Amino acid sequence: MTALTDSIDAETSSPERADERRGRGPDPRPRKPASLRRAILAEKIAPYTFLAPWLIGFFVITLGPMLVSLYLSFTDFSMLAPPEWVGVDNYVKLFTNDPKYLDSVRVTLIYVLVSVPLQLAFALLVALVLNRGLRGLSLYRSIYYLPSLIGASVAIAVLWRQMFGSNGLINQVLDFFGIQGMSWIGNPETALGTLIILNVWTFGSPMVIFLAALRQIPEYLYEAAAVDGISRVGAFRHITLPMLSPVVLFNLILQMIGAFQAFTPAFVVSGGTGGPVNSTLFYTLYLYQRGFTGFQMGYASAMAWILFLGIALVTAFNFWFSKYWVHYDD
Repeated sequence: MTALTDSIDAETSSPERADERRGRGPDPRPRKPASLRRAILAEKIAPYTFLAPWLIGFFVITLGPMLVSLYLSFTDFSMLAPPEWVGVDNYVKLFTNDPKYLDSVRVTLIYVLVSVPLQLAFALLVALVLNRGLRGLSLYRSIYYLPSLIGASVAIAVLWRQMFGSNGLINQVLDFFGIQGMSWIGNPETALGTLIILNVWTFGSPMVIFLAALRQIPEYLYEAAAVDGISRVGAFRHITLPMLSPVVLFNLILQMIGAFQAFTPAFVVSGGTGGPVNSTLFYTLYLYQRGFTGFQMGYASAMAWILFLGIALVTAFNFWFSKYWVHYDD
């Protein structure tokens, strides 16, 4: 009798019997074994496990300091005393009571607007030459790419300062031809030009990208253009440039972001002063002076966020304007 009672209780307590008592049929979905459920859970967790180092780095090293700097931009923080909330005073002072800040904006904009187009044009020219099937292409490509690897280093900036000094290599070459040289980095009219030349010299990275894109253009397009009597200049204008326009946009955005953040060449060449007469006072250099020389970290944080927003707006504008000149396959 006890066994019969236990059997009845087991049947009535089962999920299927409970469903029948509630007016529903048994669940048609079979229950997955525990081992299978653990395997599915492990499969879902595995990607996040591999991404964990990047996620930790992003939140701890990147996002966390960004949020802290956003808070500090609304404070007066000297790093020697606790931050004191001042609201938007730092931002107002930047545009109304700091002529040196406006000079840094002007110098940086000139540097970006002049050096980036020249660099991309020179990179495309070299890529076109290398695309003509030269022997030892890999060697040339490596040699031309090398300046992009070392161009932003302190050693190259020091070398650049020596070359364009009053007794540097440039003046020695000019003296050989009977031309009177000058201190190129000591003249306010030419100091920024030397840094522009340095940025143009680091053309290797966009050149390699241009070269890879040129090799993807179908050859039959040029053959059809030749049959139609189109010159090489016309083929470059109507075939090469439209086919390269997505890559031009890619290189343009990357190089503009890098130019806005340029720091090392101006710091080394000018000795950290941005001189002569603020002619090489890059935005990042003035930010460094305010934050780490003047101990005005709240003010420097406001400058950093303005730079961040400025780069974001310029990038967004490039993407929006690209619809008028960038051509895709579709």
